[in-house]
Amino acid sequence: MQLAIRDDLSDYIIAPDPGAARLTRAVEGFDQNGQATQISVVEERPLTIFLNSQEIVTAMTIGDYPEYLALGFLRNQGMLLPDDVITGTDYDDELETVVVRTERETSYEEKLKKKTRTSGCAVGTVFGDMMEGLEDVRLPAVSVRTSWLYDLSAKINRTPSLYLEAGAIHGTVLCRENHPLVYMEDVGRHNAVDKIAGWMLSTDEEAEDKILYTTGRLTSEMVIKTAMMGIPVLASRSGFTAWGVEIAREVGLTLIGRMRGQRFVCLSGEDRLVRDIDPSSVPVEDKKHRRKSAKHS
Repeated sequence: MQLAIRDDLSDYIIAPDPGAARLTRAVEGFDQNGQATQISVVEERPLTIFLNSQEIVTAMTIGDYPEYLALGFLRNQGMLLPDDVITGTDYDDELETVVVRTERETSYEEKLKKKTRTSGCAVGTVFGDMMEGLEDVRLPAVSVRTSWLYDLSAKINRTPSLYLEAGAIHGTVLCRENHPLVYMEDVGRHNAVDKIAGWMLSTDEEAEDKILYTTGRLTSEMVIKTAMMGIPVLASRSGFTAWGVEIAREVGLTLIGRMRGQRFVCLSGEDRLVRDIDPSSVPVEDKKHRRKSAKHS
């Protein structure tokens, strides 16, 4: 049995909009036979983030939800504190800037001197010590039903998206049980997860009952961001890095990767899995909807 693209997106609070004009561009080229062809390619543009009067970073992004991206980036970098009062988030489309304003006076000159290029696509950046703020993080030991994981994988993989429209992009989805809630895409998975962090901050959404699903690798950066957001479960279609697994085990994050069709691997938090469904009963994934990480599964 193979599953087709979903028409029902009622679970989603925010779903991808693959038809949005600013996100892709039609480009003409030639195929392997020398025949003229036209395909959609993802747009990529800079976004400079300010915290009050200080320029923090310029990120390459597809350009949707810039306010969420700025808020989430600053929160995941530890530059926005849990008790900060945000007085404004101002986006200027022409200048391609977002200015986040707080009641607290801020200055991060020393932190900005410590810059780490991460393994994320589109070149992610972490300022300061990557492990800063994780010392006291211990995530709640929530149970995860394997039926939720299979259901989420099927729903998300069949959701109309920029990936299915143009490729060259990563997706990250905030979920509750087997319900996908907020689906963000970007050229870098770090941007996609920061958009979700920004949405959660803007809406005061709780994290303890959530699952974060990503299409990208489970690197140290992804694990740290998920833990800093307080989300206890991180799942992916892709694989792991050793440091990502080590950090997940230290903070109590349930870490599940290589979710391809009927298979997955859990490298942290296996005792929290409730195996309530026979994997052999799970429908096979349609090949045309598989991402590159699943082509040889």
